[in-house]
Amino acid sequence: MSIELPKLPFEDSALAPTISTNTIGFHYGKHHKAYVDNLNKLIAGTDLAEKSLVEIVRASAGQSDKAAIFNNSAQVWNHTFYWNSLSPKSTSPSKDLSERIEKDLGGMAKLKEQFAAAAMGQFGSGWAWLVVDGGALKITKTPNAETPITTGAKPLLTLDVWEHAYYLDFQNRRADYVAAVLDKLLNWEFASQNLAQPSL
Repeated sequence: MSIELPKLPFEDSALAPTISTNTIGFHYGKHHKAYVDNLNKLIAGTDLAEKSLVEIVRASAGQSDKAAIFNNSAQVWNHTFYWNSLSPKSTSPSKDLSERIEKDLGGMAKLKEQFAAAAMGQFGSGWAWLVVDGGALKITKTPNAETPITTGAKPLLTLDVWEHAYYLDFQNRRADYVAAVLDKLLNWEFASQNLAQPSL
């Protein structure tokens, strides 16, 4: 069983002008695809070859001899989750998620402030996340390929802050990319679905 590159949930041009067709072409068509291709080469003929992507991520996390497998599998998972965290159309959180945002984070404006702070505070490459952890909504960040699915938290949304996610469109202006995505592209329907689902 090989790991496949999932289809994007929107057309290549759907997120423009915030995220251009050119960025999607490189980010999804080159970077994401390379992680999938590398992972399949790394797990071929091993006991991980028949595992699901989540199982591979968890089995290789923290294992120094499986660092390459973890980095590629986690990046495949993170990127797939990132594409689904974005939507070309305006979406709204469910009633349950809205209430949780108000209770745990102080409302949508404060959520976006904390999300932006996490995204900007991640030195170098990584991710900012909205998660459920310990029964409460939290904003967190992870470096490189690290992912909340190895820590017991339930991811609801993520924002990719690797430079390849924004450099063609925003160059070194990560703050402008972060603000634009938080204001225009977050998929609150996806977040609401994740909140309602059991943990992975």
